[in-house]
Amino acid sequence: MESLNLDLKKRYTFADYLTWWDDKRRELINGFVSLMTPAPSRIHQRIAVELLRQFSNYLHKQRCEVYGAPFDVRFPSKKGEISDDKIYTVVQPDICIICDESKLDDRGCIGAPDLIVEILSSSTVKKDVWEKYKLYEEHGITEYWIVHPKDQTLTVFHLENGKYQHKGMYTRGLKVDVGIFEGKLSIVLDDIFYI
Repeated sequence: MESLNLDLKKRYTFADYLTWWDDKRRELINGFVSLMTPAPSRIHQRIAVELLRQFSNYLHKQRCEVYGAPFDVRFPSKKGEISDDKIYTVVQPDICIICDESKLDDRGCIGAPDLIVEILSSSTVKKDVWEKYKLYEEHGITEYWIVHPKDQTLTVFHLENGKYQHKGMYTRGLKVDVGIFEGKLSIVLDDIFYI
């Protein structure tokens, strides 16, 4: 399929995004197109699958749901403005957990997931550590995890009074409590970072 020639300086909406039927993955950050890498590395995918497995096992028959990329998360610009032509930010986190069923529809999630995980690659470090950190904080994602495959670390941020607080950096040999589940689920990092 032929790629679209989008103007990277033009501001687009989710309504525009829905018309882009080519083979490229994109996100919209405040209306501006952000191209995504064609396919993540094997290690990236292995980490994502293991995290999804651990989350899925815990969430089986519970009210929260977990989704892996590609899965659209739309952030309304203003509270209550959920029409496609009023949404300027659409992201595809590597993993997200949503506990409010009213935020889910057939096109993904509208509003803040409870937890988002981004797994870094060399081409996404700046975006995930800086742009998305600020975006997720602004839109009220309760918990944000950044996984660094090369360093085999997981950094956890938790939203408190509208600002992210650094809760820790974890590596092999440790378990990480999933804050949104109040100590009921711990992720075993040896299972995530096995070689």
